[in-house]
Order: sequence, then structure tokens, then C-alpha cells
Amino acid sequence: MKKRFTEKEKYVAVQLYLTGKYSYREVSEFVGVDRKSVRKWVGLYKSHGIHALSPRSSCTTYDATFKLKVLNYRTENGASYLETAIAFNLSSPYTIQRWEEKWHKGDLDVPVLKKEGRLNMSKKQKKVTENQLEAIQKELERLRMENAYLKKLNGLSSKQGKITKQDKAQVIYELRHEFPVKELVKLAGIPRSTYYDLVKRMNRPDPDAALKQEIQSIYDEHEGRYGYRRIRDELANRGQKVNHKKVQRLMKELGLKCLVRMKKYRSYKGTVGKIAPNLLDRQFKATQPYEKWVTDITEFKLFGEKLYFSPVLDLFNGQVITYTLGSRPTYSLVSEMLEKAFNCLPEIHQLLMHSDQGWHYQMKQYRQALRAHGITQSMSRKGNCYDNSVMENFFGILKSEFLYFKEFENMEHFKLELEKYIEYYNNKRIKTKLKGLSPVQYRVQTLAI
Repeated sequence: MKKRFTEKEKYVAVQLYLTGKYSYREVSEFVGVDRKSVRKWVGLYKSHGIHALSPRSSCTTYDATFKLKVLNYRTENGASYLETAIAFNLSSPYTIQRWEEKWHKGDLDVPVLKKEGRLNMSKKQKKVTENQLEAIQKELERLRMENAYLKKLNGLSSKQGKITKQDKAQVIYELRHEFPVKELVKLAGIPRSTYYDLVKRMNRPDPDAALKQEIQSIYDEHEGRYGYRRIRDELANRGQKVNHKKVQRLMKELGLKCLVRMKKYRSYKGTVGKIAPNLLDRQFKATQPYEKWVTDITEFKLFGEKLYFSPVLDLFNGQVITYTLGSRPTYSLVSEMLEKAFNCLPEIHQLLMHSDQGWHYQMKQYRQALRAHGITQSMSRKGNCYDNSVMENFFGILKSEFLYFKEFENMEHFKLELEKYIEYYNNKRIKTKLKGLSPVQYRVQTLAI
């Protein structure tokens, strides 16, 4: 059943076109209607204002005088059915076509005026009318082709949200017996040579079909979190060496792309304690575990509440050592995190703990706790997020791949899912800089050498 558009929906489509940024075709694809309707709405709006966009009853009747006026206007001005419909604020150009066809058959009850330029039944007028009818039939055939093309094209593009040349070629191939290919490729906006080349490929088995299926499987398994580089690495782990550019191209064909990063919570409140020197100095590589740790706090906003997350990462492999959650960013959030992290430390170590200048890390209790366990403290320079960019990057990944990606029923459900994600991040999610391994896999493999 054909959708009936409201006045508001039509007005939005008109305004999109009038911005000058979009063509009739782009607006029609966005709204979900054929281009002809968009052209009609724009014309009605320009000629009669927004009220002309209001849906009208199909039971509207017109007297003979009005019909004759419409037909005379079309004849005198050489206007198309659409232009005439717009000029007289008629809901459909096909209404005018029906009136004209009835007039030629003598079935339309209108007076025949013999003034110059008016409709009459002279031989000269008959010949003109026959030519017009031929033009009308061609126009109707073109519109029928356009509607059939767009209907099939929208059905294909809805699967991946993007119209490709392959989509267009497939639609043209399906309609080639119904409409001329020459007209179809012109409508699609692609060269005929391109169409025939795509048809040849279409009739051959896709050499990348199995690889595309594998890429889709990896993408789905990791819930859209992987970009082309990590998918390339995962393919390598599965025994398939594929160039990253090819993976990127195939992902584009499949309509797959990774998610974006988001911003983090800031905990700096000025100097409230002692500031430690920047001993890490952006040397983010570690040669062994328990050599360099980094920490920070970020904020989640859910269900009208705030939840604060305080993790510790090992720079050797990016593994999340431990973390704590709290409804308020109090010092206990950090102190509990420290206690849990200390339990993971071996007896002999030379650990450097780095953070920003957040007030928690300036506290005397925090500094004393590190000193008691033989840990050297390091801090970023004031207002310089790049000094702790590893944590910044981790929070960006966490929010784009988890917080803004999944839906949660309540805060408890969020906490359970967060625990699962951290487990996934440590044990399954591969990293390019870790030779295509997860943090735990990299640590196990490196220590086994």
C-alpha cells in the first residue's frame, strides 16, 4: 500500500531541496518517495505555500468550466502534466491526463471554444493533440521505468544502507527486458561500459566471497568493534594473509566500519597535595610485565545517574590489571583500586605507576600507599593529556565499543556487561601492536620464549 505523507513530512522534503545542498534524487531517496513527487511538492510550495502540501480527499470534484480552464492552460503554455497540476494545485498530474484522454474521446462534458489558441476539434488541432499524446506516452513510460528502477534499488540498498554501482547494475540487469538498457544506464548515472563490465563480474563467481564471509563473521563476532586493521590481524591469526587495503575495500563493499571515539571525564581540581615528576615521559613501551602501570578515572552517565570507573593498565601489553566502580569519585574509589592492584604484584618488582594530576593521586594516602609497596610515582604535566594518552585511548575504545554501542536494562546490568567486556578486552580482543594477539595471549607467548 502506497504511503500517504503528512504535510510536515512533505515540508521537510521541500526545505531539504531548497537548501541547495541536495538534488531531487537525493531528497527522494532520503524521504522514500519518487523524484516526481518531490518535484511536485516543491512546485506546489513555491506556487501556493505550505497549505498546498496538506493531504486532500480523493473525492474532490471539479466542474466542467474548471476542467476546460486547466486543459486550455496546458495547451496554450505547452506545460507538462506536472507543471499544470502545480499551477492549479491539483493533487495528481494523472488527473489532468485522464481529463485530456476523455476530451479526445468526446466523453468529457465541457463546452468547445473555437477562439484562437483554445481547444477545438479542427484537423490541425487533432494532429497537434496526437503528437502531444505520443509525447505523453513516452513521458509515462519514462516515469514507469524510473519508479520500477527506484523501487528495486531501494530494496537492495536497504540491506547495507548504501547504494553501490553493483546495486545499480543488478537492478538494470533485472529490468533489461522491460526497458531499454540505454535509458536505464542513463537513469542510473553510470556508463554503459561500466554496466556491462559489472554484469560480466556478476555472472562470474565472486572470488572474494569466502573472504567476505570471513570478514563479516569476524565483524559480527566482535560486535562491530574491529576496523580493517584488526580484522586483517585476526585473518592472519586464522591463517589468511590479506593486505590491509583489500580488507578495507571489502569492508567498504559490505558496508562495515568501526565506531568512533568519545571524550572522557576530567578529575583535575588544582593542586591539593604533592605533584610527582613526569618520570614516564611518554615512554609507553615496557619490556616486561609489572614494569609500568598507568591509571585514570572516567565517568559513565546512565539512567539519570553517574558511575565512575577507575582501572589500572599494564603498559607491557595493555592489559586491564583491575578496576573499581563507584557512584561518586571519592578517594575510596582509588584506594580500593590500589589494594586490588597490589594483590596482583609479585614480591620482586620495579614498578612505575603513572597518572594525571587528578586530586586523588596528589593525596598523601595515595603517595604513602605506593611508597609502602616500593612503587615509584609519576604524573603527567599539568593540562597535558598526551602524557597519559594510553589511558585516554583505552577510555575512547571502551566508550565507543561498549558504552555507546550496547543497550542496558539498568545499572546492575551495565556492571555485569562491563565485567564481560573487560574479560573480552583482556583475553580475546586483538591489537595490531601486539602482533595481532590479545593482551593475555601476548603476555603468555612472550614469557614462554
